[in-house]
Amino acid sequence: MKLSRRSLFIILTIILTIAIDQISKILVRAYVIPSEKTNIIGTYFTLHNVENTGAFLGMGSDLSPLLKLILLLILPIAVLGFVTVHIFKDKSLDNLSIFAFASIIGGGIANVYDRIVYGSVTDFFHIDLGGVFRTGIFNLADLSVTTGMIILLLVSFRKKKDLAKET
Repeated sequence: MKLSRRSLFIILTIILTIAIDQISKILVRAYVIPSEKTNIIGTYFTLHNVENTGAFLGMGSDLSPLLKLILLLILPIAVLGFVTVHIFKDKSLDNLSIFAFASIIGGGIANVYDRIVYGSVTDFFHIDLGGVFRTGIFNLADLSVTTGMIILLLVSFRKKKDLAKET
């Protein structure tokens, strides 16, 4: 069975997203002392080694084991499966949307993998621009998911703007 260029692009984007995330987490676990902060660009961009047992920004870390299983493993796996099937089947998606969805899937799989294997997700980047803009501690999988979502929003706005011009 020969894969189309489109399918190959989807698969490679997902695999590269997972690989880059997992390699970064292996390096952080090996070389960054847990709970210690390292300045990369002053105090604006810092490196940490934090194990997050919850979801985004630690939300859900105090849930019961059953709720964690449902909300942090079963539900994300089901959604990732649905989105994966969707991008392979929906031939009307433009290349930017395909890239965005594949980035979201790759980042999601990478974090779900961590929850299954380690029981937590390793987070390590933090940005604090002097109170003007500040993030929680995050990882490259989170960045892939967020970037994918932003791209999808921009594509959606562009499509709405194009539709408005036609009417």
